[in-house]
Amino acid sequence: MAFENSRQSLVPSFLYTSPASKNLFDVGALAPRNRTLPLASSNGGRPKSFMIPSPSEPGKVALFSPTYYAACTVGGILCCGLTHMAVTPLDLVKCNMQIDPAKYKSISSGFGVLLKEQGVKGFFRGWVPTLLGYSAQGACKYGFYEFFKKYYSDIAGPEYAAKYKTLIYLAGSASAELIADVALCPMEAVKVRVQTQPGFARGLSDGLPKFVKSEGALGLYKGLVPLWGRQIPSKQRTSKPPIFRNINQNDTMMKFASFETIVEMLYKYAIPTPKDQCSKSLQLGVSFAGGYVAGIFCAIVSHPADNLVSFLNNSKGATVGDAVKKLGLWGLFTRGLPLRIVMIGTLTGAQWGIYDGFKVFVGLPTTGGVTPAPTTSPAKV
Repeated sequence: MAFENSRQSLVPSFLYTSPASKNLFDVGALAPRNRTLPLASSNGGRPKSFMIPSPSEPGKVALFSPTYYAACTVGGILCCGLTHMAVTPLDLVKCNMQIDPAKYKSISSGFGVLLKEQGVKGFFRGWVPTLLGYSAQGACKYGFYEFFKKYYSDIAGPEYAAKYKTLIYLAGSASAELIADVALCPMEAVKVRVQTQPGFARGLSDGLPKFVKSEGALGLYKGLVPLWGRQIPSKQRTSKPPIFRNINQNDTMMKFASFETIVEMLYKYAIPTPKDQCSKSLQLGVSFAGGYVAGIFCAIVSHPADNLVSFLNNSKGATVGDAVKKLGLWGLFTRGLPLRIVMIGTLTGAQWGIYDGFKVFVGLPTTGGVTPAPTTSPAKV
């Protein structure tokens, strides 16, 4: 019995559920009898190392295996790259409203100005860097989120991981965002310049070399620190106002943590049928609804940083002080916000729908669910 308990995964079952969840997470029954057991050390007999078995079903991807993380990475590429590319017209109008509010006074007039000056093709300017940049970001954001979520759950142990699950979500998403923004930043810089400066370049092929020639390779990462939401680089003449610190981490943390919480609440209070008895289509509908609401929250939280990134990437040598003087603090929080709420809400809902849809396609359970009461009884020795 002691050996059976020692095989139990440290990852709490609430992180993932499926129709076969009751048997799927019975690790003691699934673990092969020749599984490597904890190796006792001379330091008080504590385990030196241990192996965590990954529950799986025949012909499907084993949870927490290399194939599992690869599947999550591919899902992230699809859900972020495709959705951001699809809303390129909205993003283009939003960026121009942030950069030139006198010319692009509203959403409707913004579309009208673009149509008159650039034609229908103008609505899709910058779609290539958008697709590549957000595909790279999605790969890192979702892939590393799954990795860090399990990693921090292992550190906390099953009882504390269940008790402090929201902190697990926050820490995992923040860690993933640090990496994801490094992948996104170069393409985001080119995208904003192409979209907001007519005549600068037709797209990525000529825009990237021209941007590097103008501002150097490091100029591609000028917006990285605002994306991270920490402090402005030392070359900036003004200090970053406290309202911008950690704001982009808050965006991703809000996106993931609120999604997990909303989905849990939907299954607990709004849907009378337990998740493992719901159809896959209903589960994917819950993923979309939870993602849309989470997107509204993260759009509001991250909007000042989004305005700041657009301003810095559009103006060579611009500082945060310049942005505050031109837009004002109220403008940083509100300019372009209604359009961004619609865009990010739709984006986030679609992203979670596509992401969970891909997970279902490869045989994995959808994200989120009802959290059971943590088990506090000590293991037998």
